[in-house]
Amino acid sequence: MGLDRLDALETRIKDLVKLVQELKRRNASLEDEIRATRHRLASQDDLNRRWEKERTDIKSRIEKVMNEIELLECVDDPKEVTLD
Repeated sequence: MGLDRLDALETRIKDLVKLVQELKRRNASLEDEIRATRHRLASQDDLNRRWEKERTDIKSRIEKVMNEIELLECVDDPKEVTLD
C-alpha cells in the first residue's frame, strides 16, 4: 500500500511539473503579446499626436483664409456715397 501512495504522489508531482512548465510558456507568450501591444499603443499615440497637430494647423490656416476673405468682402462692398 505504501508503494501505491508513493506512485500516486509521484504522478501528481509529474503532473504539477508539467502544469508549471505550461504556465511558464503561456506567461512568456502573454508577456510578448503585452510588449507588442504596448509598442503598437505607443506608435498609435504618436500618430494621434501628429494628426492632432495637423488638424490644429489646418484649422488655423482655414481661419486665416476665412479672415482674409472677410477682409476682401469688406473692401468689395460698394459704399453709398451721396453727392450733394
